[in-house]
Parts: sequence; C-alpha cells; structure tokens
Amino acid sequence: MAEFDEAARRLTLKLVYYGPAASGKTTNLMRLHDMLQPELKGEIMTLETQNDRTLFFDLLPLGIRAPSGLLVKFKLFTVPGQVAHDGTRKAVLSRADGVVFVADSQRTQAANNGLSFENLADNAARVGLDFDRLPLVVQFNKRDLADILSEAEIAERWAGAPWPMTFASALTGPGVLETFSTLLDALYPRIADSYGLEREHGLSAAGFAAALRGAAT
Repeated sequence: MAEFDEAARRLTLKLVYYGPAASGKTTNLMRLHDMLQPELKGEIMTLETQNDRTLFFDLLPLGIRAPSGLLVKFKLFTVPGQVAHDGTRKAVLSRADGVVFVADSQRTQAANNGLSFENLADNAARVGLDFDRLPLVVQFNKRDLADILSEAEIAERWAGAPWPMTFASALTGPGVLETFSTLLDALYPRIADSYGLEREHGLSAAGFAAALRGAAT
C-alpha cells in the first residue's frame, strides 16, 4: 500500500507488472525506463531466480510534484512468470497499489494468459488485496508478431471485463507509456481522497497523468 511520509512530503506508490512467462513484463519496464528523462529515474536492479528474474527500479518523476510541494514517487516491479516462483510472485505483489497485467497476444498463449490472470486474482486475495477494487490495466503485448488475436477478438473474449485494456509492442515501444498512463488514470481515484491530492495538494487527475507524459523523452 502507499507509503506517506508527511515530514518528507513524499508519497510512494508500488506498481507491479504481472503476467505469464515471456509475455513482456521485463521488456515493458526496460522500455519505459528508456523513455524517461535521465534525472527522473533510478537504476534498474534485478533479482535473479532460477530460470527467471524479477526486475525493479525506482521511478522518481520530479514532474509529478504537487503545487503544495508533495512529491509522488513510484516503485515499479515485475514478477517472475514461471510457476515455480509463485512464492516470489506473492511477495512482490504484496502491498501493490496498482497492477499492469501483461498478456501475450499470440493465439497459442491464450490459455497461459487465462491461467496467469487467475493466479493474479488468487494471489491478490492471499496477500490481502481487494481484487475488485485494485487499480488494474490489462495490456495485450507483442502486437508486432504474426498469428496474434485481433483487437476485435480480444474485445469479444474479454467482453464485460471492467478493466481498461491497452495494446503494445514493448520491444519497440508503442503502447508502453500509454499503458502506464492508463494505470495512473485508474490509480488516481483510489488515492486522491485518502491523501487529499486535489483538496490539500492541488494535484488533479489531469495533472497527475499529464506530469508523467511530460517526463518522457
């Protein structure tokens, strides 16, 4: 959950990229890291696990500073996709403020996407997150590959889903920043009242997302 340091005037939010193995979670974070201005980001750090890895970095967007002086800081994580590392997935997911579920657009991966999404819902419950209220964006990645589900097919399969959906090619960049911005749009209403972002700090929903877009190179 969000960490609020009143003395330092800093709000830290934890965002997690979740999904099946090789869906592009790490690529999303690496590409997003590349897109941001150098002074706004920390170094990428990697926690190696057998046959997989968890990648994370601190994102300190100085552009998202409220008129009151409050600084909003993000910590971004990926989870290992391999089933064998489910314990690590739960540990990384714990206390998340928002999640991007990275699905693989290839037709052959539809079943893996479904199983991984079920795993996300199960693990959210196990670590005490309210899945129905969790800010969540579903990204269909690898749009640059052949034999992928069309956007129309995806819309039909996910009809009725309450979460916003985005489409990306994380390897080359399209959709990466848009996905993150969409997550911020979903996140803002959940934290605005709790921390008085607009009322006490003058940071509106539009300013919250726009500041991130302005931080990109």
